[in-house]
Amino acid sequence: MRTKIPVGILGATGIVGQRFVQMLEHHPWFEVAWLAASDRSEGRAYGEAARWRLRTSIPDRVAKMTLSPASPEGAPKVIFAALDASIAAELEPRFAEAGCAVVSNSSALRMATDVPLVIPEVNAGHVKLIETQTWRRKSGGFVVTNPNCSAIGLVLALAPLDQRFGLETVMAVTMQAVSGAGYPGVASLDILGNVIPYIAKEEEKMEEETQKLLGKLNGTKIVPGTFGMSAQCNRVAVEDGHTESVSVKLKTKANPEEIITAWNEYTAEPQKLRLPSAPDQPVLYLEANDRPQPRFDAERGAGMTTTVGRLRACKVLDWKFTVLSHNTIRGAAGAALLNAELLKAQGYLG
Repeated sequence: MRTKIPVGILGATGIVGQRFVQMLEHHPWFEVAWLAASDRSEGRAYGEAARWRLRTSIPDRVAKMTLSPASPEGAPKVIFAALDASIAAELEPRFAEAGCAVVSNSSALRMATDVPLVIPEVNAGHVKLIETQTWRRKSGGFVVTNPNCSAIGLVLALAPLDQRFGLETVMAVTMQAVSGAGYPGVASLDILGNVIPYIAKEEEKMEEETQKLLGKLNGTKIVPGTFGMSAQCNRVAVEDGHTESVSVKLKTKANPEEIITAWNEYTAEPQKLRLPSAPDQPVLYLEANDRPQPRFDAERGAGMTTTVGRLRACKVLDWKFTVLSHNTIRGAAGAALLNAELLKAQGYLG
């Protein structure tokens, strides 16, 4: 593209907001033109207001940008939102009403019947729900969301199996990184040498979102997947990368070779369209008995590939395996960025 699309970031100083800044620095289609955060940051330079936690440096141009009020007046028409749910529930509709395309990482509107919850490799067709939104009809604005950071890796691993064999039952136990709690997140004395077997509302999100993501668009609504779904969620002392132990019962019997082939051969709309943030291989199976591991595998495919391993027979269901995905890249900022690329490719961003 000769001229990049100007975009804004709501919640720009948080961990996910920082990931947006990092991933947009050299993006071929989008350019950061506007930043907003809390009232206490308004008017300050981004480099002063953001307590930068990523390994790369703040881009010089963005560091000098002044944080604007979190209001649609003066904002660009494409907004990435990285807000707490309670704030998002108020702000995201305001921006959509003002004619903005809001690409959200928040949970606030994910389960709304007219809001697409999208993983481009899984359910790109659900984007059509945009046309049912009141904001779209009145101002041209809309909201599209990406899933919870633990649901997205799981669903990317489940989608190839659902497509080829059908899902009857899914059980998932997560070991979620501390970066998923934002900054400062979990106190060190609570998490070091410990596992916390509770993350507020996380299990409910995983169960509901997984069924919506793997559901079918029927006219103007999503019919959720009919498979049984159970999730248990834990916080562990890992910096980045959510690991999940998964058991599944399939509708059609399959052998290990067929399942592994389904994962490794899986591609979809983002790969066909060659979207800039799409990994060449969205799901990768590793043969080693002790992989995937967050330290070695979370950043595969620039953090956008979901890694699967340890496929073996399950004595309760059919099969069990391990899933790993990068929670602030594929599970957050990268997921929203890929959604925006899909929207651009489908003509929704001009």
